[in-house]
Amino acid sequence: QVQVVESGGGLVQAGGSLRLSCTASGLTFDDYAMGWFRQAPGKEHEGVSCISWSGGSTYYADSVKGRFTISRDNAKNTLYLQMNSLKPEDTAMYYCAADSQVSFLPPYDYCSGRARGDFGYWGQGTQVTVSS
Repeated sequence: QVQVVESGGGLVQAGGSLRLSCTASGLTFDDYAMGWFRQAPGKEHEGVSCISWSGGSTYYADSVKGRFTISRDNAKNTLYLQMNSLKPEDTAMYYCAADSQVSFLPPYDYCSGRARGDFGYWGQGTQVTVSS
C-alpha cells in the first residue's frame, strides 16, 4: 500500500522560511517523479515545483523561482521543499505527489505542461500560512 505523507507546514511571518518534507512508502522511490502542488481558496491548483526520479532535473513555477528549492533523498524516500522569503500569497495547502508513469517526461510537463498533475499518488496536504 502506497502512502505519501507531508509535514512541515505551519504559520510564518512574511520573509520567513519553512521546509516541507514528504515521505513515501510502499513504492520504489527512485522510480518515481515527485512534485509539490498547492491550492489556495478560490485559486487554481498550481504546480509549484517538480523533480525527476534522479533529482537531476527540476521545474519551478515563476511565482516561486529563486525562493523555493526542491530536493530529494532517495535513500530516505523523502522529498523536500525549502521555502525562503515567504510571501502572504504563498499561503495555501501544499500537496506532495508521486508517479512513475510520467518519469520519462521533463519535470515541466508533469508540473505545468501537457501532463500537469498526472500523478497517481497524493498526500493529504500540509497547510502553509504566511502572515503579513
